[in-house]
Amino acid sequence: MNKYDVIIIGSGPVGLSLAKSLSNESFSVCVIDRQTKDDLAKPAYDGREVAITHFSKRILKDIGSWDLIDQSCISHLKEAKVINGHSPYSLHFNFEETNQKTLGYLIPNDRIKSAIFSSINDDQMISFKEKASSKTFSINSDGVEVKLESGETIHGELLVAADGRLSGSRRQMGIPAEVKDFGKTVIVCKMDHEKEHGNIAYECFHYGRTLAILPMVGKQCSVVITIHSDKADEILEQDDATFSEDIATRFNHRLGKMAVTSQKFSYPLFASHADHFHSDRFVLVGDASVGMHPVTAHGFNLGLRGIDTLTRTLVEAKANNEKYYSFENLKKYNQTHQMNTRALYYGTNLIVDLFNSERSTAKFMRRFALRLGNNVWPIKKMIMDQLTENK
Repeated sequence: MNKYDVIIIGSGPVGLSLAKSLSNESFSVCVIDRQTKDDLAKPAYDGREVAITHFSKRILKDIGSWDLIDQSCISHLKEAKVINGHSPYSLHFNFEETNQKTLGYLIPNDRIKSAIFSSINDDQMISFKEKASSKTFSINSDGVEVKLESGETIHGELLVAADGRLSGSRRQMGIPAEVKDFGKTVIVCKMDHEKEHGNIAYECFHYGRTLAILPMVGKQCSVVITIHSDKADEILEQDDATFSEDIATRFNHRLGKMAVTSQKFSYPLFASHADHFHSDRFVLVGDASVGMHPVTAHGFNLGLRGIDTLTRTLVEAKANNEKYYSFENLKKYNQTHQMNTRALYYGTNLIVDLFNSERSTAKFMRRFALRLGNNVWPIKKMIMDQLTENK
C-alpha cells in the first residue's frame, strides 16, 4: 500500500503552492481535484488580477513559480490612492516612502495558476489525481484514508483541505466557520485607456458601490466594481460603449477615454473565517481557513503566508523526530496563522462596513479615517509594511 506524507484536497494556487513547498522539503504529496492537468496547465482567463506582496513574491520564488510567470505581464504597483466619494482628498501610499522599488505587483490570475502548476508538473514527489473528488475520508491513529468517487482509496499521514471558503472537507470535520455574506457582487473586466496610469492603483468608495482601477502593463487597467447584487445584472447587460463611458465618468476621466476589452465576469461576495485551522492529522489552508473580502488584496497573500507557516511547522517537527501530523504540532500552525489572519479579517470587514454605510456618522468617520491614515506615520507605515515586507 502506497502511503503519502500529505494528501491535499483542492488544486487551487494555494493548494498547489503547498504541494511544491512540501515536496521541496522531501514530503511525498498527493493532490486530489476535479480538474484535469490540461485545465491547470492552461487555465481560462477569469478577469481577475491578483495583487502580490513582496513576501508572496519571495515564497513564489522559493517554490520555483515566480520565474515561470511571463514577466512581461507583471505590472509594478508604484502608488495606491483611496478616495472617499467625490472628495478630492485621498489616502495616498507611495513606494518612495518604503525601502522597496514598488509597493507590490499585479498579475493576471490565470498566469499565476499556470506558473504554479508548471512548477509541480514533473515533480516526482507529487502525484496528481485528476477528475477526482473525495467521497468520504476517515482519520484515526493509523493515518488518513480518502475514498474517491471513482472507488479508489488513498492513504496518507496528514490531510490538508484546500477546497475553498465553502470547504466540504472542513464541514465534514465539524470545524465551524463564520461566513459573512455582503449581499454584493464583484464585477471585473479589462479596459484600455487614453492616458498613462502612472502605475497608480485607485480604490474609490462611491455611495452604493466601490470602483477599483488597477494598473496593468501599458495603457490598460483592471476594473473592479462592487455593487449590490440586485443591481449587478444592470451593469453586466450594459453594452460596451455605455459601460465604458460610465466607468470613465465615475473615475472623473483621470485616464481619458476608456474602452472595455474583455468579457465582464461576476463573482458573489462573501468572506469566511474558520474557528480553528486544524485537528488531529487534518489542517486547513487558503480560503478553507480564511476567505477575505478583496478590498485589501490580502486573500491570496494570506494563503501563501499560511503555507509558508505550515511548511516550516512540519519541517521543524520532522527535524526533531516528532509526529508532524499530530494535533499538538498542527496547533502551532493554527496559533500562528490565527494571529496573522484574525485581526486582518475583522479589520477588513469593519472597513468595508464603514465605507459602504450611508449614515452621516459613517461619512464623517470615513473622512476622519483617511486623514488619520495619511497623517499619522505609524499607522501608514504599518499598512505599507503589510505590502512591502519580504520575510
